[in-house]
Amino acid sequence: MQAATLSDQDFGEFQRLLYRIAGISISPAKKALVCGRLAKRLKHHSLDSYRDYLRLLTSGREPEELQTALDLLTTNETYFFREPKHFDLLQQDLLARRTPGAPFRVWSAACSSGEEPFSLAMVLADRLGEAPWEILASDISTRVLERARSGLYAMERARHIPERYLKEYCLKGVGSQEGRFLVDRRLRTRVRFQQINLNETLPQLGEFDVVFLRNVMIYFNTETKAKVVERIAATLKPGGHLLIGHSESLNGVTDVLAAVRPSVYRNQGG
Repeated sequence: MQAATLSDQDFGEFQRLLYRIAGISISPAKKALVCGRLAKRLKHHSLDSYRDYLRLLTSGREPEELQTALDLLTTNETYFFREPKHFDLLQQDLLARRTPGAPFRVWSAACSSGEEPFSLAMVLADRLGEAPWEILASDISTRVLERARSGLYAMERARHIPERYLKEYCLKGVGSQEGRFLVDRRLRTRVRFQQINLNETLPQLGEFDVVFLRNVMIYFNTETKAKVVERIAATLKPGGHLLIGHSESLNGVTDVLAAVRPSVYRNQGG
Protein backbone atom coordinates (compact mmCIF):
# COMPACT_ATOMS: atom_id res chain seq x y z
CA MET A 1 0.00 0.00 0.00
CA GLN A 2 1.34 3.42 -0.94
CA ALA A 3 2.28 5.64 1.98
CA ALA A 4 -0.30 8.32 2.71
CA THR A 5 0.63 11.96 2.20
CA LEU A 6 -0.35 14.74 4.57
CA SER A 7 -1.97 17.63 2.70
CA ASP A 8 -1.58 21.21 3.89
CA GLN A 9 -5.30 21.30 4.62
CA ASP A 10 -5.21 18.20 6.81
CA PHE A 11 -2.03 19.41 8.53
CA GLY A 12 -3.94 22.59 9.36
CA GLU A 13 -6.65 20.45 10.96
CA PHE A 14 -4.05 18.69 13.11
CA GLN A 15 -2.64 22.09 14.10
CA ARG A 16 -6.08 23.31 15.20
CA LEU A 17 -6.86 20.06 17.03
CA LEU A 18 -3.62 20.15 19.04
CA TYR A 19 -4.08 23.82 19.85
CA ARG A 20 -7.66 23.28 21.00
CA ILE A 21 -6.77 20.39 23.29
CA ALA A 22 -3.32 21.30 24.59
CA GLY A 23 -2.80 24.95 23.66
CA ILE A 24 0.24 23.92 21.62
CA SER A 25 1.00 25.68 18.35
CA ILE A 26 2.79 23.56 15.73
CA SER A 27 4.72 25.49 13.14
CA PRO A 28 4.53 24.54 9.44
CA ALA A 29 8.12 23.30 9.80
CA LYS A 30 6.77 20.41 11.92
CA LYS A 31 4.62 18.96 9.14
CA ALA A 32 7.10 16.15 8.43
CA LEU A 33 7.26 15.34 12.16
CA VAL A 34 3.45 15.06 12.37
CA CYS A 35 3.40 12.90 9.28
CA GLY A 36 6.11 10.59 10.59
CA ARG A 37 4.78 10.21 14.13
CA LEU A 38 1.23 9.43 13.05
CA ALA A 39 2.01 7.16 10.08
CA LYS A 40 2.00 4.01 12.25
CA ARG A 41 -1.43 4.92 13.64
CA LEU A 42 -2.86 4.96 10.11
CA LYS A 43 -1.37 1.54 9.54
CA HIS A 44 -2.65 0.30 12.91
CA HIS A 45 -6.23 1.25 11.98
CA SER A 46 -5.86 0.23 8.31
CA LEU A 47 -6.64 3.76 7.18
CA ASP A 48 -5.74 5.11 3.75
CA SER A 49 -5.37 8.79 4.56
CA TYR A 50 -4.66 11.33 7.29
CA ARG A 51 -8.13 12.73 6.62
CA ASP A 52 -9.63 9.38 7.66
CA TYR A 53 -7.49 9.44 10.81
CA LEU A 54 -8.69 12.97 11.62
CA ARG A 55 -12.28 11.76 11.32
CA LEU A 56 -11.48 8.96 13.75
CA LEU A 57 -9.93 11.36 16.25
CA THR A 58 -12.81 13.84 16.13
CA SER A 59 -15.63 11.28 16.04
CA GLY A 60 -15.55 10.69 19.79
CA ARG A 61 -15.71 6.94 19.22
CA GLU A 62 -12.17 6.25 20.42
CA PRO A 63 -10.99 8.71 23.11
CA GLU A 64 -8.02 6.42 23.77
CA GLU A 65 -6.80 7.04 20.23
CA LEU A 66 -7.03 10.79 20.72
CA GLN A 67 -4.81 10.41 23.79
CA THR A 68 -2.38 8.28 21.78
CA ALA A 69 -2.13 10.94 19.06
CA LEU A 70 -1.67 13.62 21.71
CA ASP A 71 1.11 11.59 23.32
CA LEU A 72 2.91 11.18 20.01
CA LEU A 73 2.72 14.86 19.11
CA THR A 74 3.64 16.39 22.48
CA THR A 75 6.61 14.30 23.63
CA ASN A 76 9.71 16.47 24.11
CA GLU A 77 13.38 15.62 24.42
CA THR A 78 14.82 15.86 27.92
CA TYR A 79 17.77 14.59 29.92
CA PHE A 80 19.08 14.43 33.49
CA PHE A 81 20.30 17.74 34.97
CA ARG A 82 19.37 19.69 31.85
CA GLU A 83 20.24 23.40 32.20
CA PRO A 84 22.41 22.78 35.30
CA LYS A 85 22.39 26.41 36.48
CA HIS A 86 18.83 25.86 37.71
CA PHE A 87 19.96 22.94 39.87
CA ASP A 88 22.82 25.08 41.21
CA LEU A 89 20.28 27.80 42.08
CA LEU A 90 18.09 25.25 43.83
CA GLN A 91 20.99 23.97 45.95
CA GLN A 92 22.72 27.27 46.70
CA ASP A 93 19.77 29.63 47.16
CA LEU A 94 16.21 28.30 46.99
CA LEU A 95 16.62 25.52 49.54
CA ALA A 96 17.95 28.05 52.05
CA ARG A 97 14.63 29.91 51.80
CA ARG A 98 12.51 26.93 52.86
CA THR A 99 10.19 27.23 55.85
CA PRO A 100 11.64 25.17 58.73
CA GLY A 101 9.54 22.10 59.45
CA ALA A 102 7.32 22.47 56.38
CA PRO A 103 7.75 20.10 53.42
CA PHE A 104 9.74 21.66 50.59
CA ARG A 105 7.42 21.16 47.60
CA VAL A 106 8.56 21.18 43.98
CA TRP A 107 6.44 20.71 40.84
CA SER A 108 7.99 19.51 37.60
CA ALA A 109 5.13 20.75 35.42
CA ALA A 110 6.14 19.16 32.12
CA CYS A 111 8.18 16.21 33.27
CA SER A 112 8.21 14.19 30.03
CA SER A 113 9.96 10.84 30.65
CA GLY A 114 10.99 11.71 34.22
CA GLU A 115 14.59 12.85 34.00
CA GLU A 116 13.83 16.29 35.45
CA PRO A 117 11.89 15.19 38.57
CA PHE A 118 14.39 12.45 39.34
CA SER A 119 17.23 14.97 39.01
CA LEU A 120 15.34 17.15 41.49
CA ALA A 121 14.83 14.17 43.78
CA MET A 122 18.56 13.46 43.87
CA VAL A 123 19.29 17.06 44.87
CA LEU A 124 16.60 17.16 47.56
CA ALA A 125 17.52 13.77 49.01
CA ASP A 126 21.15 14.82 49.18
CA ARG A 127 20.66 18.32 50.56
CA LEU A 128 17.71 17.95 52.91
CA GLY A 129 18.55 14.68 54.60
CA GLU A 130 15.67 13.84 56.96
CA ALA A 131 13.86 17.15 56.38
CA PRO A 132 10.52 16.65 54.55
CA TRP A 133 10.20 17.23 50.81
CA GLU A 134 7.76 16.38 48.03
CA ILE A 135 7.89 16.33 44.23
CA LEU A 136 4.90 16.39 41.89
CA ALA A 137 5.73 15.47 38.30
CA SER A 138 3.11 16.02 35.63
CA ASP A 139 2.72 15.82 31.88
CA ILE A 140 -0.11 15.79 29.37
CA SER A 141 1.18 12.53 27.88
CA THR A 142 0.13 9.31 29.59
CA ARG A 143 2.69 7.40 27.56
CA VAL A 144 5.72 9.27 28.89
CA LEU A 145 4.31 9.26 32.42
CA GLU A 146 4.14 5.47 32.32
CA ARG A 147 7.78 5.37 31.24
CA ALA A 148 8.75 7.92 33.91
CA ARG A 149 7.10 5.96 36.73
CA SER A 150 9.30 2.96 35.98
CA GLY A 151 12.49 4.97 36.68
CA LEU A 152 14.31 2.74 34.19
CA TYR A 153 16.65 4.32 31.64
CA ALA A 154 19.27 3.40 29.07
CA MET A 155 22.78 3.80 30.52
CA GLU A 156 23.69 6.52 28.01
CA ARG A 157 21.03 8.70 29.67
CA ALA A 158 23.22 8.82 32.80
CA ARG A 159 26.00 10.89 31.22
CA HIS A 160 24.90 14.18 32.88
CA ILE A 161 24.26 12.71 36.34
CA PRO A 162 27.04 13.67 38.80
CA GLU A 163 29.13 10.61 39.64
CA ARG A 164 28.30 10.86 43.33
CA TYR A 165 24.57 10.85 42.63
CA LEU A 166 24.93 8.02 40.14
CA LYS A 167 26.53 5.81 42.78
CA GLU A 168 24.14 6.83 45.56
CA TYR A 169 20.79 6.88 43.78
CA CYS A 170 21.02 4.66 40.69
CA LEU A 171 21.26 0.89 40.31
CA LYS A 172 23.22 -0.49 37.38
CA GLY A 173 21.40 -3.22 35.48
CA VAL A 174 22.85 -6.71 35.12
CA GLY A 175 21.83 -9.74 33.09
CA SER A 176 18.72 -8.98 31.05
CA GLN A 177 18.87 -5.35 32.27
CA GLU A 178 22.49 -4.78 31.22
CA GLY A 179 22.95 -1.41 29.55
CA ARG A 180 20.24 0.19 31.69
CA PHE A 181 19.97 1.70 35.16
CA LEU A 182 17.14 2.05 37.66
CA VAL A 183 16.54 5.09 39.86
CA ASP A 184 16.63 3.88 43.47
CA ARG A 185 13.26 3.04 45.03
CA ARG A 186 13.93 5.58 47.79
CA LEU A 187 13.52 8.31 45.20
CA ARG A 188 10.85 6.68 43.04
CA THR A 189 8.49 6.49 46.00
CA ARG A 190 8.98 10.21 46.74
CA VAL A 191 7.96 11.44 43.27
CA ARG A 192 4.23 11.51 42.51
CA PHE A 193 3.35 11.37 38.81
CA GLN A 194 0.05 12.78 37.59
CA GLN A 195 -1.43 13.60 34.20
CA ILE A 196 -2.20 17.32 34.02
CA ASN A 197 -3.16 19.43 31.02
CA LEU A 198 -1.75 22.92 31.68
CA ASN A 199 -4.22 24.31 29.15
CA GLU A 200 -7.14 23.46 31.44
CA THR A 201 -8.19 24.42 34.96
CA LEU A 202 -5.69 22.81 37.30
CA PRO A 203 -6.73 20.24 39.91
CA GLN A 204 -6.21 21.08 43.59
CA LEU A 205 -2.45 20.72 44.00
CA GLY A 206 -1.61 22.80 47.05
CA GLU A 207 1.19 25.35 47.07
CA PHE A 208 4.77 24.92 45.88
CA ASP A 209 8.10 26.46 46.81
CA VAL A 210 9.42 25.98 43.27
CA VAL A 211 7.82 25.12 39.93
CA PHE A 212 9.92 23.97 36.97
CA LEU A 213 8.14 24.79 33.69
CA ARG A 214 11.01 24.50 31.27
CA ASN A 215 11.13 24.31 27.48
CA VAL A 216 7.36 24.07 27.15
CA MET A 217 6.16 27.60 26.50
CA ILE A 218 8.06 27.74 23.22
CA TYR A 219 5.09 25.73 21.93
CA PHE A 220 2.48 28.23 23.21
CA ASN A 221 1.34 31.50 21.70
CA THR A 222 1.29 34.62 23.91
CA GLU A 223 -2.35 34.22 24.94
CA THR A 224 -1.87 30.59 25.98
CA LYS A 225 1.38 31.43 27.80
CA ALA A 226 -0.40 34.08 29.84
CA LYS A 227 -3.18 31.69 30.88
CA VAL A 228 -0.76 28.88 31.76
CA VAL A 229 1.50 31.18 33.79
CA GLU A 230 -1.52 32.63 35.62
CA ARG A 231 -2.65 29.12 36.63
CA ILE A 232 0.82 28.10 37.76
CA ALA A 233 1.53 31.37 39.59
CA ALA A 234 -1.56 30.69 41.71
CA THR A 235 0.12 27.50 42.99
CA LEU A 236 3.28 29.28 44.17
CA LYS A 237 3.77 30.06 47.83
CA PRO A 238 4.47 33.73 48.59
CA GLY A 239 8.12 34.12 47.68
CA GLY A 240 8.01 30.92 45.63
CA HIS A 241 9.91 30.65 42.35
CA LEU A 242 9.02 29.69 38.77
CA LEU A 243 11.87 28.45 36.58
CA ILE A 244 11.45 28.39 32.81
CA GLY A 245 13.81 27.36 30.01
CA HIS A 246 16.86 29.51 29.32
CA SER A 247 15.57 30.15 25.79
CA GLU A 248 12.18 31.34 27.12
CA SER A 249 10.94 34.62 28.60
CA LEU A 250 7.84 35.97 30.32
CA ASN A 251 8.39 39.52 29.04
CA GLY A 252 5.01 40.88 28.04
CA VAL A 253 3.29 37.74 29.29
CA THR A 254 2.58 38.47 32.96
CA ASP A 255 3.12 41.03 35.69
CA VAL A 256 2.15 38.62 38.45
CA LEU A 257 5.73 37.35 38.83
CA ALA A 258 8.89 39.41 39.20
CA ALA A 259 11.99 38.56 37.18
CA VAL A 260 14.90 37.62 39.46
CA ARG A 261 17.30 36.79 36.67
CA PRO A 262 16.89 35.36 33.15
CA SER A 263 14.54 32.32 33.28
CA VAL A 264 13.88 32.76 37.05
CA TYR A 265 10.75 34.47 38.42
CA ARG A 266 9.45 35.08 41.94
CA ASN A 267 5.94 35.31 43.34
CA GLN A 268 5.80 38.64 45.19
CA GLY A 269 2.56 37.81 46.98
CA GLY A 270 2.60 38.01 50.76
